[in-house]
Amino acid sequence: MDDEQQRPAGQDRGPLAGFTVGVTAARRADELGALLQRRGAAVLHAPALRIVPLADDSELLAATKELIDQAPDIVVATTAIGFRGWVEAADGWGLGEALLARLRGVELLARGPKVKGAIRAQGLTEEWSPASESMAEVLDRLLEEGVEGRRIAVQLHGEPLPGFVESLRAAGAEVVGVPVYRWMPPEDIGPVDRLLDASVTRGLDALTFTSAPAAASLLSRAEDRGLLSGLLAALHHDVLPACVGPVTALPLQAHGIDTVQPERFRLGPLVQLLCQELPGRARTLPIAGHRVEIRGHAVMVDGALRPVPPAGMSLLRALSRRPGWVVARSELLRALPGAGRDEHAVETAMARLRTALGAPKLIQTVVKRGYRLALDPAADSKYADV
Repeated sequence: MDDEQQRPAGQDRGPLAGFTVGVTAARRADELGALLQRRGAAVLHAPALRIVPLADDSELLAATKELIDQAPDIVVATTAIGFRGWVEAADGWGLGEALLARLRGVELLARGPKVKGAIRAQGLTEEWSPASESMAEVLDRLLEEGVEGRRIAVQLHGEPLPGFVESLRAAGAEVVGVPVYRWMPPEDIGPVDRLLDASVTRGLDALTFTSAPAAASLLSRAEDRGLLSGLLAALHHDVLPACVGPVTALPLQAHGIDTVQPERFRLGPLVQLLCQELPGRARTLPIAGHRVEIRGHAVMVDGALRPVPPAGMSLLRALSRRPGWVVARSELLRALPGAGRDEHAVETAMARLRTALGAPKLIQTVVKRGYRLALDPAADSKYADV
């Protein structure tokens, strides 16, 4: 999937129809994008990071040799892909058998079911695995057992392990990090910049993160471009930040950003969460006998999706902030991106908006004053103080 906006071909239904979702993932981006598109979303993809291939990583080679030469007491495996990649890389260096032999003689802990499967596929057996897939639970077990004087190898997986290594060292353990893959900035920064611009200008409805390094990288790039405050403002109010799990959310939380996360830390549940959250954030109004739902880049009129140009969406949002009230042309002009001072731009954009909606009577012209949404009379009192 490239960085261009991908719209689901021929699909105007689905819970995410009319919404645009940003994808920052480098790994499994195509899978996430396909899941979103099948549910109607338009997708803007920009990998915020790239992964250094394991076989080319000198740090992993050095750590592997060190562990073969000097056995650890405990090895903590944190991800299935990382564990498999570690063994495959060792095979490529001619160290595979030596690594597996070393791992057979140590206490092997697995973070969750997928990691257990990867361990057993290599003919190894884990000593223990938490049901929660939580590194906090792994840490609690190690500290309860006592780690003073013990050598513990921790398979790092590109994401921070807040307090994990520090807690073990404070309890007297020697901790060796095994960097099974490393994150680097993307070779082409252009797609990331376009994703940032879309976020700051509210061209996105949601921004998804599947790794903490991707979140940290995007924030860092925003800061480099002087866009950090704008990005944070967008994530606070208009662009929904959705993370695959709590560890992924940490860099955003450090900037005061609240995120949504699925109960199960997987791509499928992440997409299902967006299917619940985004429609729930859409504005729905009874207008001129129609049910109008205002989504990101489109409007649902009586259940039919009506794509609307960006200028038209800007006008519609301005009108919907005070449904039924007259909004002056001068105020609508300010809502148009790059419109300048000519109020004729409002008339042009309004004509296109009415055409796009397919129901011209949704918006009324109030002569010499401006425009208003033709809110149904029964709804006037409900929205009078909006």
